[in-house]
Amino acid sequence: MRFRIIFLLFTVLSFAQQPYPENYFRSPLDLPLHPSGTFGEVRRNHFHTGLDYRTEQKTGFPVYAAADGYVSRIKVSSYGYGTALYIDHPNGYTTLYGHLEAYAPKIDSIVRAEQYKKQSFEIEMFFKPDEIPVTQGEVVALSGNSGGSGGPHLHFEYRDTKTEAIINPLHFGLKKLMNDTKAPAVKGLMVYALSDDAVADGSKKPHLVKLRLQKDGTYTADKILAKGKIGFSLNTSDKSTGSTGNNGIYKVKTFYNDSLNFNYTFDTFAFHEARYSNNFIDYGCYYTTGNRFQKLFITMPYPLSVIAGNTSNGQFEILPNTAQKYRIEISDFHGNKTTINGSIEYSDAPATVAEPKNVTPYFVKAASDNNYTKDGVSVYIPAHAFYEDFYMDFDVKDSILHLHHPEVPVHDYITVSFDVSHLSPEVLQKTFIEGFIGKSRNYNFSTTENGRLTAKVRSLGDYKLDQDTTPPKIYSPSFAEGKWLSQHQTFSLKISDDLSGIATFDAWLNGKWILMHYDYKTRIIFHNFSDGIADEGRNDLKVTVTDNVGNSTTFETHFFRTQNTALENNK
Repeated sequence: MRFRIIFLLFTVLSFAQQPYPENYFRSPLDLPLHPSGTFGEVRRNHFHTGLDYRTEQKTGFPVYAAADGYVSRIKVSSYGYGTALYIDHPNGYTTLYGHLEAYAPKIDSIVRAEQYKKQSFEIEMFFKPDEIPVTQGEVVALSGNSGGSGGPHLHFEYRDTKTEAIINPLHFGLKKLMNDTKAPAVKGLMVYALSDDAVADGSKKPHLVKLRLQKDGTYTADKILAKGKIGFSLNTSDKSTGSTGNNGIYKVKTFYNDSLNFNYTFDTFAFHEARYSNNFIDYGCYYTTGNRFQKLFITMPYPLSVIAGNTSNGQFEILPNTAQKYRIEISDFHGNKTTINGSIEYSDAPATVAEPKNVTPYFVKAASDNNYTKDGVSVYIPAHAFYEDFYMDFDVKDSILHLHHPEVPVHDYITVSFDVSHLSPEVLQKTFIEGFIGKSRNYNFSTTENGRLTAKVRSLGDYKLDQDTTPPKIYSPSFAEGKWLSQHQTFSLKISDDLSGIATFDAWLNGKWILMHYDYKTRIIFHNFSDGIADEGRNDLKVTVTDNVGNSTTFETHFFRTQNTALENNK
């Protein structure tokens, strides 16, 4: 572990010392840069890896190659970045363009051919330098809303081509296009009693510190009366000029008696570090309130390079006969800064608000493997699946596995296994391990071996066996049966599944497989007539959708289409 942290520290320091080319790349869009998301912003289960360009709540804007290079990778997915494009540049960087609506024609023809060859909407392709060269300013795509996008925008990234480390795009000259004169906003400061003997303001529970805004824009915090080791977390965001979104901040520094105590800067990190965002914040607070308080301390070391340069764990030890002061500085990339000033005074007063400890027979050591078994249900927790040691609630009642509480974050997959030797093959085929919280039910991909059904899960909560015997739905076609579609560019249908989720969808036109694009957010699949598959006259359409346990639905209809305008006008 020590070697790994030293290596990460060396890596992040290497990046910090590296100058980035500010005039080599152009903007990927000819639109004002009012980002709806910034680099390092804490998202659900990850740090944001790029810069999100607003596109006026519309799709279809030309997306330009940021510099000369070649298309090195293409990935089309229903989720994540959706329709995405990667360009390698000769200066050692890669740019990524995500949530696209479509590729430029020369790229699209290659992608479409591969999709028809594989008979799959979702594909991934890699290319050599001489296969799809592009020049700076060349239109390579149209902006969109594909994949896991929450609205029309362009997700734009810079990566080190060799190491694949992700780098803050504002380092590459985009800072000049983004007007920002607003300092970060402070939404809340939380104090924590961290050691066993610690008390903060009479409480062992985390609680808010009252802040007062001063005329000069700084904040003054109420004095904290404490003893033992304490720490802080911060709820903060930033807005650029012309943007209404609350974006992530760039840099935080904490000072203890004017000495730097803890800091982090979002310049670069690696993809495999992204899920450490769940330990970077107070995850329990986020789960229960939706507020992301970024911790300014470490309780157990973890290999996140953003914090690797710290020589202190960020905790303040409050000793008798001492009065301490602290300062927190929050900065955006443009140097706008907000400061919180506060003081801490020693107090030996006992806690009047306790933090109850739930001691159970199951103590999880985060650095070790852990195994639990009861009534035909087993749980395997690999080392480092959790960030900290804790007492786990584990029980099996009425064939339901109770696996602690979902407000504790899980980093690596946990293996959950149920005895299913009593189930018939027919029932077992439709059976899966379901996670549920209240009325929320979640399918987990499950496999059978030696009479046991197994799934890998990444959240705590309740699990049980469930069956899905209901086939998917195919509905709301965009045309009535027998309609002429000669003037249409596309046709569409909706698909859905109530429980295990959609695994595959396929369509055939007059017996030929056709490409259907899928947007899971709207549940729409659609076909472009530009593929040239439709026949003159009658066209018979067949669509089949299968869920994750093998239930299948088929929908059949027909329409008419002609290239003869005169004939169409007579219909």
